[in-house]
Amino acid sequence: MESISNIPQYIWLLSTLGLFVFILLILIILLYLRMKRFEKSYLSLQTFMNGTNMDDILNGFVKNVENLEQAVKKCNERLEPMELKLRASIDRAELLRFRAFEDVGSDLSFAIALLNQEGDGIVISSIHSRAEARIYAKPVKRGESTYLLSDEEKEVIKKAMISQRV
Repeated sequence: MESISNIPQYIWLLSTLGLFVFILLILIILLYLRMKRFEKSYLSLQTFMNGTNMDDILNGFVKNVENLEQAVKKCNERLEPMELKLRASIDRAELLRFRAFEDVGSDLSFAIALLNQEGDGIVISSIHSRAEARIYAKPVKRGESTYLLSDEEKEVIKKAMISQRV
């Protein structure tokens, strides 16, 4: 008799287990369909209309970037000595014409400053009179000279120091 009374419990257990398996089977089918949709989307993302693979395109871009980095490095290696040479070259120039003597009719005298980025260079001045013209050249270091400078030479050096770099 006991075995007959346990039968409904087994049926209940088997029906619950069957329902659970059925639900799991439905979930597996839904997950499979979702995975197929994802795979289709992934393949369409990976392959473009012309048939090229996105990995190949990205690898090509990576290679191009590496080549550009090498080219920039070579350019920087060539540019550094040029920049050093350019800093030492004259890139500031200023000219001032003036009348040195009252008996000379025009502004024939001049002072010119030729300086680099650090303010080093020369100042050249020419004093013109009726009888002669004299030319003077004085070294300039950081906008100053160890020689005595005229007012015009000081002015032209000052203007050259604040002028825009070429």
